[in-house]
Amino acid sequence: MGELKLMEGNEAIAEAAIRAGVDAYFGYPITPQSEIMEYLAEEYPHRRKDMVVLQAESEIAAINMVYGAASTGKKAMTSSSSPGISLKQEGISYLAGAELPCLIVNVVRGGPGLGTIQPSQADYFQAGRLLPGYQGRRAWRLPPDCAGAGFGAGNGRLCKSGFRTGV
Repeated sequence: MGELKLMEGNEAIAEAAIRAGVDAYFGYPITPQSEIMEYLAEEYPHRRKDMVVLQAESEIAAINMVYGAASTGKKAMTSSSSPGISLKQEGISYLAGAELPCLIVNVVRGGPGLGTIQPSQADYFQAGRLLPGYQGRRAWRLPPDCAGAGFGAGNGRLCKSGFRTGV
């Protein structure tokens, strides 16, 4: 048995990404997912696994950086919250159209539109039906909770997650 550590959902996702060997994380701070970028900045993943962590100037820039990195064969990751995912939709459609794998984490906010800044399941259908047609339906994996999201990040597969913290 290894060391046991109590983690919040965002921390578990970030740690799983490091351990899975994600090559690059591109993100923009937006609550309630900012802790993913903060954890990655504090853990110095470039020393542990040679992982690049970069804060982009916008959500749109972040998803296009993922598109560029995935195009070169790198395991690229981004995370955002509900309104940020809406901004990333065009870039996500480019990734799906090019059939490029990446890890996209959606830490869902509660309420319609901007709503609250607390995590919730309110935009679960946004996460699951972001792209129209068969390609969009078969591309996503929606874990039910933070543990599932961390496991999804750990296996390096394309994963979007709408989840509750504290599950």
